Amino acid sequence: MEDGTAMYGDLETVEYVRTQHKHHCRENQCTSALVKHIKAPLHLVWSLVRRFDQPQKYKPFVSRCTVIGDPEIGSLREVNVKSGLPATTSTERLELLDDEEHILGIRIIGGDHRLKNYSSIVTVHPEMIEGRAGTMVIESFVVDVPEGNTKDETCFFVEALIRCNLKSLADVSERLASQDIII
Repeated sequence: MEDGTAMYGDLETVEYVRTQHKHHCRENQCTSALVKHIKAPLHLVWSLVRRFDQPQKYKPFVSRCTVIGDPEIGSLREVNVKSGLPATTSTERLELLDDEEHILGIRIIGGDHRLKNYSSIVTVHPEMIEGRAGTMVIESFVVDVPEGNTKDETCFFVEALIRCNLKSLADVSERLASQDIII
Protein backbone atom coordinates (compact mmCIF):
# COMPACT_ATOMS: atom_id res chain seq x y z
CA MET A 1 0.00 0.00 0.00
CA GLU A 2 1.18 3.53 -0.61
CA ASP A 3 1.22 4.52 3.08
CA GLY A 4 3.58 1.64 3.94
CA THR A 5 0.84 -0.44 5.57
CA ALA A 6 0.33 -3.81 3.95
CA MET A 7 -1.06 -7.23 4.41
CA TYR A 8 1.78 -9.56 5.38
CA GLY A 9 3.66 -11.19 2.55
CA ASP A 10 7.40 -11.89 2.81
CA LEU A 11 8.57 -15.14 4.42
CA GLU A 12 10.00 -13.56 7.57
CA THR A 13 6.76 -11.68 8.20
CA VAL A 14 4.67 -14.77 7.52
CA GLU A 15 6.75 -16.65 10.11
CA TYR A 16 6.21 -13.91 12.73
CA VAL A 17 2.46 -14.03 12.07
CA ARG A 18 2.40 -17.83 12.23
CA THR A 19 4.28 -18.02 15.54
CA GLN A 20 3.20 -14.87 17.41
CA HIS A 21 -0.25 -13.97 16.08
CA LYS A 22 -2.34 -16.99 16.98
CA HIS A 23 -6.06 -16.31 16.97
CA HIS A 24 -8.76 -18.96 17.12
CA CYS A 25 -11.22 -17.76 14.47
CA ARG A 26 -14.73 -19.20 14.74
CA GLU A 27 -17.26 -19.37 11.90
CA ASN A 28 -18.94 -16.07 12.87
CA GLN A 29 -15.64 -14.16 13.11
CA CYS A 30 -13.11 -12.54 10.84
CA THR A 31 -9.37 -12.15 11.29
CA SER A 32 -6.54 -10.33 9.57
CA ALA A 33 -3.00 -9.05 10.10
CA LEU A 34 -1.47 -5.78 8.91
CA VAL A 35 2.16 -4.70 8.70
CA LYS A 36 3.69 -1.23 9.00
CA HIS A 37 7.34 -0.35 8.39
CA ILE A 38 8.46 2.58 10.53
CA LYS A 39 11.63 4.64 10.10
CA ALA A 40 12.40 4.73 13.81
CA PRO A 41 14.31 2.34 16.08
CA LEU A 42 12.49 -0.50 17.82
CA HIS A 43 13.07 0.81 21.36
CA LEU A 44 11.31 4.06 20.52
CA VAL A 45 8.34 2.40 18.75
CA TRP A 46 7.97 -0.17 21.54
CA SER A 47 8.02 2.59 24.16
CA LEU A 48 4.77 3.87 22.60
CA VAL A 49 3.10 0.54 21.80
CA ARG A 50 3.67 -0.98 25.26
CA ARG A 51 1.88 1.87 27.07
CA PHE A 52 -1.43 0.12 27.77
CA ASP A 53 -2.24 3.10 30.00
CA GLN A 54 -1.65 5.74 27.29
CA PRO A 55 -2.95 4.56 23.90
CA GLN A 56 -3.82 8.17 23.07
CA LYS A 57 -0.09 8.85 22.61
CA TYR A 58 -0.51 7.50 19.07
CA LYS A 59 -4.09 6.30 18.57
CA PRO A 60 -5.97 9.26 17.09
CA PHE A 61 -9.46 8.02 17.99
CA VAL A 62 -8.72 7.78 21.73
CA SER A 63 -9.49 10.93 23.72
CA ARG A 64 -8.88 9.55 27.20
CA CYS A 65 -7.79 6.36 28.94
CA THR A 66 -8.15 5.37 32.58
CA VAL A 67 -6.42 2.30 34.05
CA ILE A 68 -7.16 1.03 37.53
CA GLY A 69 -3.84 0.33 39.26
CA ASP A 70 -0.57 -0.50 37.52
CA PRO A 71 -0.72 -1.69 33.91
CA GLU A 72 -0.05 -5.42 34.23
CA ILE A 73 -1.48 -8.61 32.78
CA GLY A 74 -5.20 -8.67 33.60
CA SER A 75 -5.46 -4.89 34.08
CA LEU A 76 -8.49 -3.13 32.66
CA ARG A 77 -8.61 0.20 30.89
CA GLU A 78 -11.60 2.35 30.09
CA VAL A 79 -11.05 4.13 26.78
CA ASN A 80 -13.08 7.14 25.67
CA VAL A 81 -13.43 7.34 21.90
CA LYS A 82 -13.50 10.65 20.02
CA SER A 83 -16.71 11.61 18.28
CA GLY A 84 -17.14 10.54 14.68
CA LEU A 85 -16.92 6.81 15.35
CA PRO A 86 -19.87 4.54 16.15
CA ALA A 87 -18.77 4.27 19.82
CA THR A 88 -18.00 6.39 22.87
CA THR A 89 -16.35 3.91 25.27
CA SER A 90 -14.45 0.65 25.23
CA THR A 91 -13.39 -1.52 28.17
CA GLU A 92 -10.21 -3.46 27.42
CA ARG A 93 -8.08 -6.02 29.26
CA LEU A 94 -4.31 -6.40 28.96
CA GLU A 95 -3.80 -10.03 27.96
CA LEU A 96 -0.08 -10.05 27.14
CA LEU A 97 2.85 -7.69 27.65
CA ASP A 98 6.27 -9.13 26.81
CA ASP A 99 9.07 -6.55 26.89
CA GLU A 100 11.67 -9.08 25.70
CA GLU A 101 9.77 -10.34 22.65
CA HIS A 102 7.95 -7.00 22.14
CA ILE A 103 4.41 -8.41 22.15
CA LEU A 104 1.25 -6.67 23.35
CA GLY A 105 -2.12 -8.42 23.47
CA ILE A 106 -5.46 -6.86 24.38
CA ARG A 107 -9.08 -8.04 24.48
CA ILE A 108 -12.14 -5.81 24.38
CA ILE A 109 -14.53 -6.96 27.09
CA GLY A 110 -17.17 -4.21 26.99
CA GLY A 111 -18.23 -0.83 25.70
CA ASP A 112 -20.88 0.73 23.50
CA HIS A 113 -19.64 -0.51 20.15
CA ARG A 114 -20.06 -3.46 17.82
CA LEU A 115 -16.59 -5.01 18.28
CA LYS A 116 -17.67 -8.08 20.22
CA ASN A 117 -15.06 -10.70 21.18
CA TYR A 118 -12.33 -8.48 19.72
CA SER A 119 -8.78 -9.54 20.47
CA SER A 120 -5.59 -8.12 19.02
CA ILE A 121 -1.88 -8.84 19.12
CA VAL A 122 0.80 -6.28 18.25
CA THR A 123 4.41 -7.35 17.71
CA VAL A 124 7.37 -5.09 17.07
CA HIS A 125 10.46 -6.28 15.16
CA PRO A 126 13.79 -4.61 14.32
CA GLU A 127 14.67 -4.12 10.67
CA MET A 128 16.88 -1.94 8.51
CA ILE A 129 15.18 0.72 6.41
CA GLU A 130 17.33 2.71 4.00
CA GLY A 131 20.45 1.72 5.93
CA ARG A 132 19.10 2.86 9.30
CA ALA A 133 17.49 1.19 12.30
CA GLY A 134 13.80 0.77 11.63
CA THR A 135 10.89 -1.20 12.97
CA MET A 136 8.30 -3.53 11.51
CA VAL A 137 5.02 -3.53 13.42
CA ILE A 138 2.50 -6.32 12.88
CA GLU A 139 -1.03 -6.03 14.26
CA SER A 140 -3.50 -8.87 13.98
CA PHE A 141 -7.03 -9.26 15.26
CA VAL A 142 -10.06 -11.49 15.48
CA VAL A 143 -13.60 -10.18 16.03
CA ASP A 144 -17.21 -11.30 15.77
CA VAL A 145 -19.04 -10.32 12.60
CA PRO A 146 -22.01 -8.20 13.77
CA GLU A 147 -25.53 -9.17 12.76
CA GLY A 148 -26.32 -7.58 9.40
CA ASN A 149 -22.67 -7.32 8.30
CA THR A 150 -20.46 -9.60 6.21
CA LYS A 151 -16.97 -10.83 7.11
CA ASP A 152 -15.55 -8.59 4.37
CA GLU A 153 -17.34 -5.49 5.69
CA THR A 154 -16.22 -6.19 9.25
CA CYS A 155 -12.60 -6.83 8.27
CA PHE A 156 -12.57 -3.72 6.07
CA PHE A 157 -13.81 -1.53 8.96
CA VAL A 158 -11.35 -2.93 11.55
CA GLU A 159 -8.44 -2.84 9.08
CA ALA A 160 -9.20 0.83 8.34
CA LEU A 161 -9.01 1.66 12.07
CA ILE A 162 -5.76 -0.29 12.46
CA ARG A 163 -4.23 1.36 9.37
CA CYS A 164 -5.04 4.75 10.84
CA ASN A 165 -3.50 3.78 14.20
CA LEU A 166 -0.37 2.35 12.54
CA LYS A 167 0.06 5.44 10.36
CA SER A 168 -0.22 7.62 13.45
CA LEU A 169 2.26 5.37 15.30
CA ALA A 170 4.70 5.82 12.41
CA ASP A 171 4.19 9.59 12.32
CA VAL A 172 4.72 9.99 16.08
CA SER A 173 7.67 7.57 16.19
CA GLU A 174 9.43 9.13 13.20
CA ARG A 175 8.92 12.63 14.60
CA LEU A 176 10.35 11.57 17.98
CA ALA A 177 13.24 9.75 16.26
CA SER A 178 14.11 12.91 14.36
CA GLN A 179 14.27 14.70 17.72
CA ASP A 180 16.09 11.81 19.50
CA ILE A 181 13.28 11.52 22.08
CA ILE A 182 12.28 8.29 23.83
CA ILE A 183 9.00 8.00 25.74
